[in-house]
Amino acid sequence: MQEAAEKQKVSKKQPAQQQSGQLEVVYYTDPLCCWSWAFEPAWQQLLQDYQGRISWRYCMGGLLAEWRSYHDTMNAVSKPVQMGPVWMQASQVSGQPMNDRIWFLDPPASSYPACLAVKCAGIQSEQAAHLYLYALRSAIMKDGKNIAKKAVLLETATILSGEHPGILDIQRFEADLGSEAAMQLLKQDLQEVSYRNINRLPTLAVKQGDHRVVITGYRPYEALQQVIKQM
Repeated sequence: MQEAAEKQKVSKKQPAQQQSGQLEVVYYTDPLCCWSWAFEPAWQQLLQDYQGRISWRYCMGGLLAEWRSYHDTMNAVSKPVQMGPVWMQASQVSGQPMNDRIWFLDPPASSYPACLAVKCAGIQSEQAAHLYLYALRSAIMKDGKNIAKKAVLLETATILSGEHPGILDIQRFEADLGSEAAMQLLKQDLQEVSYRNINRLPTLAVKQGDHRVVITGYRPYEALQQVIKQM
């Protein structure tokens, strides 16, 4: 199961333009969220199966501002070393590879730098944000790289640019990392998360016509598809 998960590829399709009757999805997530990585195969399958019938956008959840203020009462996590077992559980449940040793060796201090970097990629295009978010997830979950560090954010962007020429201007990306415009985009996401009372990631807000549903937490694709079909 894990081998199959490692072979899973990210969809390169751009978000569809909104059309009458199609699915509209807001995906609340965070590059550091292990359950979002667990959900990744289902998300990519959804994009593939509903190609041309789904429009989506990402909203960064700001999972970890800093450890001094972080308290996950559901999983009893308040310091980095306690995050490892949560990742182990997510990996066992989903089959997705997760390098939980990073929480012992080089724990990220915050998820905000990675969230900001995704917004910077999104300034260039939604497709760039889509591919870069996946690349960041892979960098930390599979390769054990600390995506709270600027050097890793830039390295990941450079690799993505090499794999997909023309998708990301590295000089512009680096400049945007320190820009007020990018910070405002992240603030807007965090405000939306607070306003919508999103307190668990991943969360999908799905709309089709007058029908709306919120899908909270990790779901295998079959369960996700069943909810959508019932709409």
